[in-house]
Amino acid sequence: MASVSSVSAYLSLLKDPDQSIQLYALKSLNDIADSTWSEISNNISELEEIYDDEHFPERKLVALLASKIYYNLGEYESAVKYALAADEYFNFNESSQYVETVVSQSIQMYISLSTFNYEHQDGPKKIDSKLSNIFEKMIENCIKISEFKLALGIALDAFRLDIVEKILESRKTEDNEANCLKLINYVLSCAITTVSSTPFKDMVLKSLFSTLISFKAPDYFTLSKIAVHLNDHQLAFSFFERINSDGNSTLSYQIAFDLVSSASQRFLEGLVATLNKFEYDPKLLEIFSGLPTADYNNTFLFNNKNIDVMLLDKAKNSMDGKYSLFHNAVSISNAFMHAGTTDDSFVRSNLTWLGKAKNWAKFNATASIGTIHKGNFVMGQKIMAPYLPSSRNPSRYIKGGSLYGLGLIYAGFGKDIIDYLKEQLTANSANAGDEGVDVLLHGASLGIGLASMGTGNAELYDSLKEVLYSDSATSGEAAALGMGLVMLGSGNEQAAGDMYVYAHETQHGNITRGLSIGIALINYERQELANSLIHKMCEDENPLLRYGGAFTIAMAYAGSADNGAVRKLLHIAVSDSDDDVRRAAVTSLGFVMIRDYTTVPRIVELLAKSHNAHVRCGTAFALGISCAGRGLQSAVDILMPLMKDPVDFVRQGAMIALSMVLIQQTEKTNPVVKEVNEHLLNVVTNKHQEGLAKFGACVAQGIMNAGGRNVTIQLENTEMETLNTQGIVGLMVFSQFWHWYPLAHFLSLSFTPTGIIGVRGGDLSIPKFKFNCHTKEDVFDYPPMYEEAVDKVKEKVTTAVLSTTAKAKARANKKNARKDTDTIESKTTKKEGAEPDKQQYENVEKTDDQIKIKYTSSSYKIENATRVLPQQLRYITFSKDERFVPVRKYKGYNGIIVLVDKEPFEPVELIETVRQLGNVDAPLPTPFKLEEDLKFEELS
Repeated sequence: MASVSSVSAYLSLLKDPDQSIQLYALKSLNDIADSTWSEISNNISELEEIYDDEHFPERKLVALLASKIYYNLGEYESAVKYALAADEYFNFNESSQYVETVVSQSIQMYISLSTFNYEHQDGPKKIDSKLSNIFEKMIENCIKISEFKLALGIALDAFRLDIVEKILESRKTEDNEANCLKLINYVLSCAITTVSSTPFKDMVLKSLFSTLISFKAPDYFTLSKIAVHLNDHQLAFSFFERINSDGNSTLSYQIAFDLVSSASQRFLEGLVATLNKFEYDPKLLEIFSGLPTADYNNTFLFNNKNIDVMLLDKAKNSMDGKYSLFHNAVSISNAFMHAGTTDDSFVRSNLTWLGKAKNWAKFNATASIGTIHKGNFVMGQKIMAPYLPSSRNPSRYIKGGSLYGLGLIYAGFGKDIIDYLKEQLTANSANAGDEGVDVLLHGASLGIGLASMGTGNAELYDSLKEVLYSDSATSGEAAALGMGLVMLGSGNEQAAGDMYVYAHETQHGNITRGLSIGIALINYERQELANSLIHKMCEDENPLLRYGGAFTIAMAYAGSADNGAVRKLLHIAVSDSDDDVRRAAVTSLGFVMIRDYTTVPRIVELLAKSHNAHVRCGTAFALGISCAGRGLQSAVDILMPLMKDPVDFVRQGAMIALSMVLIQQTEKTNPVVKEVNEHLLNVVTNKHQEGLAKFGACVAQGIMNAGGRNVTIQLENTEMETLNTQGIVGLMVFSQFWHWYPLAHFLSLSFTPTGIIGVRGGDLSIPKFKFNCHTKEDVFDYPPMYEEAVDKVKEKVTTAVLSTTAKAKARANKKNARKDTDTIESKTTKKEGAEPDKQQYENVEKTDDQIKIKYTSSSYKIENATRVLPQQLRYITFSKDERFVPVRKYKGYNGIIVLVDKEPFEPVELIETVRQLGNVDAPLPTPFKLEEDLKFEELS
């Protein structure tokens, strides 16, 4: 190591007029800079002066020395500046921390400048060519060592689509298509999850589609993902043409089912219209109608329903139906428990109880029939016919509720009922403001919004706007929501602008709130394109518009985990003067963090302890939304104490949120399920609990047992890597139930059947066959049904025992001796504080955040179209030696799987669908009748 005196000597030589001596000093200082930089740094200004002398022959050497000094001082920007000036003196390939840091900082600077230039194309900053060279050399080095993913990721960060295309094209030429496809899928995943600019993301996706479609054997499933993300049905048509030319109808059926579950209604309608021009396979077109998917789901839910009717009866008997709060709670809970099953037996068995419904509770109860029959497209209108405006039923609440229920049945696939609903809207809009007509328009507006969700239909939008402009609080709020649903995700600036302006003009708070939520829906997944509107709404003087501003962030940045959006929401949550706005901001965090749900408990942990009850309530919903169906233990740990919060509506939110997190969790995979179920029952049956808490507990019971205990809340389509748009919209509107109970039915849009439904590719029938599950059979069993405790122990009566009976018992006792001994030992162990469950279920393993099931050698067979839980999917396999094999490699997906039948001419037993049965097993509910024992009280 050089001494301080030698460093001083070298530094003094820099002042010598002889340039050769200065050069000697510079070379010597450069060699010892790493160890003596602190002494040299005192003369950094002198080095800069030498560098500024354009006549000095070794300016690049001076620059290198200055760069090293600035690096050691931690001033990386200056270090990069002088490293670039050093040109060839800076050894890009040198293996040292200095070079690695400078290169890393150079790349970050390049990415920063490149990002700025992309976002400010009207006034870009000049990028030093040397900085570009370092960036491109780094890319070249990555390619040389086959670090293609790293190179692609850096190129995406820098908005260098040209580099991405160059790498993929070279891999396509120099490697095989299969390896190139892996890189395409990597870029696709990056574009979806990390690219912040929507226009650039679209450019990347279009480029990927163009590259992939040129393959000799393109991956059509990846192509379908890209088409859905771009919401471009023309792209989908282009690859369906290729599939059709190959004659692979089975493959096209699987892709069609995938698109139905993930694409927008506008996308599907456009694709069908295009396919119809070329006379495509009628079965393919039928799949795109959504009818087969809905029919299979209804069949699955009806055949496997495991409804805890005694639990529902207990809630009904414990909560007096004369009070609309409790009547609404039981109606909603019943609707959730039976959602999609087409089983309305509880409604038909409790008409007397339903007769207690008053006014809007009656509206809610009628709408619940729509939730129960969700997806029953064939019978939907017939089922609701006894309650529709054309019926003789005089109740305006029943008529309005039936129109809303009709929308719930056909949500997202409403082409068959849109004309009817529009007719109801236009026929009555002129009389908006009349109390009876307003209820009808309220139901029709919600029904149209649901049925035409995401179509962007301008004609329907205008019809709803006419109702809005009548400025009636009741019908106007629903019309505003309907407008947002019709224009869902369109980003229509004219529509959003008109709604924003009218929100300031109206004097009705309900309408303003409806408009603010409608604006949020229009900006779904718009991200930075919605920023200007978000800023206006969040800075508005009207708290209802700031409330909508928070939800606009939620919708625009849903699933993005965008840091800016999170910071904005946290700022609103702790600073806004309005409690509702603060609650909305915290709730909205859940939507933004859907894909990064494991971080949410850490983000909201302190907010859960806020002195503000509304913030605590928002925290509960944020966890419920982001962790819905996940069973995340860290989320449960925060929510459990909130169930005992001193404020009733916080307890309500916590119970509902817990039910969302724990939906489709079993007692063996998550022991807390039993405790939560018991707590909900205690709250429902406790006469001393506040009404809001009882309401929350009852609705939570409905969620925990939703869809006959065969649905979950799934906000991502795993096979398509898209967000579940219907599910997110349903959850967002559901979160407004605190203001308007009928909106709770929107949660049914989030319910996803938890089963694998294998359909035969030839005729789209459901064959009876079995597939494998590689874990213990009882781990995923349904939780036990509720049983009424017996209060009195019956007196034992001595009875005569025949000798044959005594001998039979003796034989049974001898045969089960070992089993009995094991049971006694198990009970003894339990008394002594051991963990019998852990011993019995060795394949259950608890981690910090979740319960996971170990893959074991144990396996059993599962019948087709029966319950398979999300956490069970990883253990499912299909044998390639069996008769029925999935058309694509099975990777733990649920839903509809198209099968190749290896023995198509051999007979096989089929499962009849609800549509094929003509709904015989799910008869129409008895119409509401105005008889003496059913007194529906009407407002005068």
